[in-house]
Amino acid sequence: MPELPDITVYLEQLERRIVGQRLEKLVIAKPFVLRTFDPPVSELVGTVVRGVRRMGKRIVLEMDDERFVVIHLMIAGRLKWRAVTGKLPPKGSILAIFHFGTGLLVLTEAGTARRASLHLVRGAAGLREFDRGGLEVLSATLDEFSRRLTSENDTLKRGLADPRLFSGIGNAYSDEILHRARLSPVKLTRRISAEEIARLYEATRATLVEWTQRLREEAGENFPEKVTAFHDDMAVHGRFGEPCRVCEATVQRIRYASNETNYCARCQTGGRLLADRALSRLLGKDWPKSIDDIE
Repeated sequence: MPELPDITVYLEQLERRIVGQRLEKLVIAKPFVLRTFDPPVSELVGTVVRGVRRMGKRIVLEMDDERFVVIHLMIAGRLKWRAVTGKLPPKGSILAIFHFGTGLLVLTEAGTARRASLHLVRGAAGLREFDRGGLEVLSATLDEFSRRLTSENDTLKRGLADPRLFSGIGNAYSDEILHRARLSPVKLTRRISAEEIARLYEATRATLVEWTQRLREEAGENFPEKVTAFHDDMAVHGRFGEPCRVCEATVQRIRYASNETNYCARCQTGGRLLADRALSRLLGKDWPKSIDDIE
């Protein structure tokens, strides 16, 4: 799922291309993607994009007369930019097409999960319904971060990725943040010391800023086409079984549902292997307790 760095770069490129432009046509290619009926699509056609913004992991297009387009890409949704006469992405992946004089903004989704969504919203009050309340870490103080982190007693991994607590952080960057902070993903938020909170705060800000800059430089003047949760230069995320970039110990994982947490046992848990539900149940007493037991 695109997170704060990815969404920020999307917004920067959208601002160059569509702010101040009139929406000439909006084609809903897959009816399921449109989750609202008021205002109708016809009411937005002919209006001008006055601004773009991020709301958590959502992209918001601000149109004339306090009407908004709220795009949630979820896991497999992506935005593509095409010239007016350019070749479109594969037809089966297209959910919606926004026609502007400067080009076409195409909302796509890979696979068949149908999780990406498009909401057309009237008024600021309607828009606030999409605000999950997450703290914007890049503009927050250490005290604000600390209060929000410890407001619920959960694991650090879940806390960082909870949109009600923190804005724009998901599965990928929470792995990178925790590795940078040298903290276990399963440590409880109310059992973390003041020094560890400060370390996590700095790691969160540094990771988000660094990856935003990397993705910005990678895109250059072009619209980002290969938005992914997996990057070769990441420290641990998506690198299960590969060497940690800091200590070269093998990157480990915890799998749950459709997600997994990647971590370095040597850097983050004092060498202790965290139980993976499926595998540790299978191995039982043979489950290794330390990274040294398998290396």
